[in-house]
Amino acid sequence: MAGLEIVAVEGGSDLKAFIDLPWKIYAGHPNWVPPLKKEVRRLLDTQQHPFWEFSERVLFLARRGSEAVGRIAGVIDNHSNEFHNEKMGIWGFFECADDPEAATALFSAVETWVRRKGMTFMRGPLSPSTNYEVGLLVEGFEYPPALMMAYTPPYYQRLVEACGFSKEKDLLAFLIDDEYQLPDWMDRLAERIVRKKGIQIRRFRPEEEDAEFDLIREIYNDSWSDNWGFVPLSVREMQDIQKNVKPFADPDLAFFIYYDDQPAAVCVIFPDMNPLLKRLNGGIGLTGLLKFLLYRHEVRGLRCLMFGVKEKYRQLGIPMLAFHHIYEIARKQKKYQYLEMGWTLEDNESINALVEEAGAKRYKKYRIYRKSL
Repeated sequence: MAGLEIVAVEGGSDLKAFIDLPWKIYAGHPNWVPPLKKEVRRLLDTQQHPFWEFSERVLFLARRGSEAVGRIAGVIDNHSNEFHNEKMGIWGFFECADDPEAATALFSAVETWVRRKGMTFMRGPLSPSTNYEVGLLVEGFEYPPALMMAYTPPYYQRLVEACGFSKEKDLLAFLIDDEYQLPDWMDRLAERIVRKKGIQIRRFRPEEEDAEFDLIREIYNDSWSDNWGFVPLSVREMQDIQKNVKPFADPDLAFFIYYDDQPAAVCVIFPDMNPLLKRLNGGIGLTGLLKFLLYRHEVRGLRCLMFGVKEKYRQLGIPMLAFHHIYEIARKQKKYQYLEMGWTLEDNESINALVEEAGAKRYKKYRIYRKSL
């Protein structure tokens, strides 16, 4: 076996190799869904993506001779560290052949970098924070990933744990398929809740798009602020998300819940575009646009990306009402055959119990790891 070299990625051919590596790693994994290469490049671009306005990063590539065999990013998220009063270094964007030596060298390079930055522990995978793609898949390998969810090979768990990382938190994903029926008791309870004075549901208003995304951000940052791992979304990050989801978002799949004319909760559901992304295979040129038009009918599922209830409204039964409304949306949108709900924290017992009592199936588990330095 050729000798191992770890190189810091500055750009050019090294950055191209960093972005291209997953196509080699996942060649034997039919459930993997390729990302759009231009979007990966943009997310990593410290001059372009708004995440880097308050963060910094380093990229490493592992090579054996001329062949790239692994990659990793080290990240310092200053917003998160200030919000939680932590000194956390992040690892993310990790991809590696089943090569323990390469994995060990990649993690060692990141550990050295974050230690020099004064960090006291490492957490990951976050690519690059909990507002983006997170977690190592540890259960549910037989299923393809939903939109903006990770898929990683089973052996990654062994590589990561061999480098001294241990579980910090598991994240869960739930599935509702086309056989699903809302339980009668939940149906009746939701109807009673909606009759309560002051409670209203309204759909997303595309004609007021900027104000609507501002409201989504406001409710999200309020409702998730006490959750483990939460990082507030900045104005510029939300504007970036708005621009990127606009081509495929369906306004009928997002809604707000009001109480006494005040915004209390938000739910955002997207069509699961991953079957189409698989067709595109990383590219979106003229051929990609043609594939988009030809194969959009293959988008047959949904992902509930965001649900949050402001703290002051959590005693009103709003999650029950939201679940009922989600079911009504899915039932009316007959072109969709499944809905993934997640992720949720493993110890968010009230929400997880409600989702399972409503008949959703727990079908995937993702793990976040931690290591003291």
